[in-house]
Amino acid sequence: MAGKSSVFDMIGPVMIGPSSSHTAGVVRIARAAIRVLGGIPDEASIVFYNSFARTYEGHGSDRAIIGGLLDFKTDDERIREALDFAKEKGLVYHFKSIGNSSVHHPNTIKLNLRRGDRKVEVVGESLGGGLINIAEVDGFVANFSAQLHTLIIKAQDVSGAIAFISSVIAQEKTNIATMSVSRKGKNDLACHVIEMDSGIRPITIDYLKSLPWIKELIYIPDIDL
Repeated sequence: MAGKSSVFDMIGPVMIGPSSSHTAGVVRIARAAIRVLGGIPDEASIVFYNSFARTYEGHGSDRAIIGGLLDFKTDDERIREALDFAKEKGLVYHFKSIGNSSVHHPNTIKLNLRRGDRKVEVVGESLGGGLINIAEVDGFVANFSAQLHTLIIKAQDVSGAIAFISSVIAQEKTNIATMSVSRKGKNDLACHVIEMDSGIRPITIDYLKSLPWIKELIYIPDIDL
């Protein structure tokens, strides 16, 4: 079960207006996505779905997503001029809107990002009050909030992998809040997404990365830290 919501979550974060869903949530989706990528992208293809598709320009979601991709926080005044800052930073971006997608949450954004040779695809949902759900990473089901410390581990689908990874994390004396595993087929690559109440040491991250059956590990601290 995910971490409990506080009264501050329900009121919403300090933010640049006009809407927590269309600005704060959008910024947080982008800031989570660049942590999956490993830094600010060189190029971004951005698809707004459903409600976002109809309102993203008028409600400032276009500036919010670019501001988040530049790692501006939700209350950063520079969000208002994010499109200009993107030009200064050399960030190339493209917007697309799809107004009627029954398979997506009403406030969904898909980001295809490139930084050097690395590419990622992240699908995020803005849930209101600045809360988000990162629904997919590179086609795998993810479903993490970016409010907790998060591990994304792509690994061979080997027997005992879940128990082993859990035991390593247990040595860090941190509590696992949520854990999900998805795969594209039996004995295919599996994606483990683990949300934790506190962080883990670099030595533990390096150990997990060194295991031959772990193909990729991404560690995302709470994005508001």
